[in-house]
Amino acid sequence: MHQSRVSVICLDIPSEKREASESFWGGLLNASPRAGTEYPEYSVLGAHQNYLFLLQAIEGEARIHLDVHTDNLEAEVDRLVALGAVVQYAHGDWVTLRDPAGLLFCVVPVSSDDPSLLGATTWTY
Repeated sequence: MHQSRVSVICLDIPSEKREASESFWGGLLNASPRAGTEYPEYSVLGAHQNYLFLLQAIEGEARIHLDVHTDNLEAEVDRLVALGAVVQYAHGDWVTLRDPAGLLFCVVPVSSDDPSLLGATTWTY
């Protein structure tokens, strides 16, 4: 068995628009963006409505992607691939996939007692 849940809404913003985007989304969410510590390309906008909001500086066009947190990365990726997702690439800590429509999303491992799994679905396999 493993658990998973959509936990993060990530706003992918072209690097040159980062400052304006931090100001806009910070104002919209009543949040003070802070730089990510481990991954400086992220700005943390805080938790809202049980989701963590991140702003990620990228090269390319703006988009939004979701992060699925799980306590078993391999099992969750296998489950999502069986549903029709395609693995795009694996990072050291997480896997990026595309849904059947081509939208990117990430599967991120966390410990089974991580607060981001509160309310998660438990899957049997």
